[in-house]
Amino acid sequence: MAAAAIDGLKFVASQPYAEEGYPHDEWAQLRRRSPVHRCEPEGWPPFWAITRHADICEISKQPDKFLSEPGIVLPDNVALAAIERDGGAFDQMQTIITMDPPKHRKFRKVASPYFTPRSLGRLDGIVEQSADDLLASLVARADGNGVGECDFVTDVAAKHPLRILSTILGVPREDEAFILRVTNQLFGGDDPEFAREEGDRGDAFRALALEFFQYFNQIAKGRRDVPTDDLAGIIANARIDGEPIGDVETFGYYFITFTAGHETTRNSIAGGLLALIENPAEREKLSRDPAGMCASAVEEIVRWTTPVNYMMRTAACDYTLNGSDIRKGDRVILFYASANRDEAVFDDPYSFRIDRSPNPHLGFGIGEHFCLGSHLARASQRALFGKLIPRLEEVELTGPAERLASSFVAGVKHLPIRYRLA
Repeated sequence: MAAAAIDGLKFVASQPYAEEGYPHDEWAQLRRRSPVHRCEPEGWPPFWAITRHADICEISKQPDKFLSEPGIVLPDNVALAAIERDGGAFDQMQTIITMDPPKHRKFRKVASPYFTPRSLGRLDGIVEQSADDLLASLVARADGNGVGECDFVTDVAAKHPLRILSTILGVPREDEAFILRVTNQLFGGDDPEFAREEGDRGDAFRALALEFFQYFNQIAKGRRDVPTDDLAGIIANARIDGEPIGDVETFGYYFITFTAGHETTRNSIAGGLLALIENPAEREKLSRDPAGMCASAVEEIVRWTTPVNYMMRTAACDYTLNGSDIRKGDRVILFYASANRDEAVFDDPYSFRIDRSPNPHLGFGIGEHFCLGSHLARASQRALFGKLIPRLEEVELTGPAERLASSFVAGVKHLPIRYRLA
């Protein structure tokens, strides 16, 4: 397909991701011939598809010229009309990923000290215990020869970040199933498996927002009554410019920390194991030297899977990028998954190599909105893969990997496997 004929529908519609995965062929065409590409898909607002690594970095490092506050996800025309008429389900709530400077920096400072590598040392026990428990669950499923079967996504990948984030945000273990359900519904709202019962999409998201708010508001109240030094307590008692942050802002912080942190790490873990199954030589390499290879393996897994497929920005002024004239008010979509296959940056980008170096992937973004929880995401994946892969003598798929119908946070939703543990 010629670059001029690419209308971008496969980039933003949910169902193509479930059926075909990431549209890497189309992105490769655009990187070569039209890296700043005007898309006008039927049923959607027009946008610029940004597919090269360098261009995404240029935009991301200028948050004053490319804004997050108007929205980070592209709605279709039906949803956009409803938002303009009634407001969005989450309109009153701002999270740090939909804030622009200087507000963003002030709010980011609330939690950023908690997520430094040094501070996260206090979570080492939680991270390691979660990985140990999940490995023990795989052992318990196996027969006397160490052979077992499971859905790696639901039985392992979803549970690991869920347990870690629940601990730091004050969610009791008995409530984890509720949190998992509403998180699936948020990011998989277009997927028939996770769609809510409300017929209208706007009604579904409003009901979802209310469930989230009611739950986390109770946690915040509890942490204000009895302050703690966990992340839940830090957020609940935070102050901006000397004043307590409001209930809506507090909820926004809980909401984005949990939902973004869980879904992305789950998809990275699931996609990572799938890549290791499909590349047995790389799995063997990691198995022989988990201590030496795990850190670089996780970086390659994040590059390969790119769980956050894109972020949208809105131009605050006229801007010329790579010869294309972007006008004030235009929407630009930064396709990180395309940047992570950019031939100008990565040698042999379509090969999965756990020892890839350098590896300047954009799996955690770049610039003002670089992922606040990147260190925790890396640590949790290192713990799980570092313990699992050396014990994994054999592993194979027992059915096709099923992908989520989502263009924003995309990934594998079911991964049926048969395994043999040492």
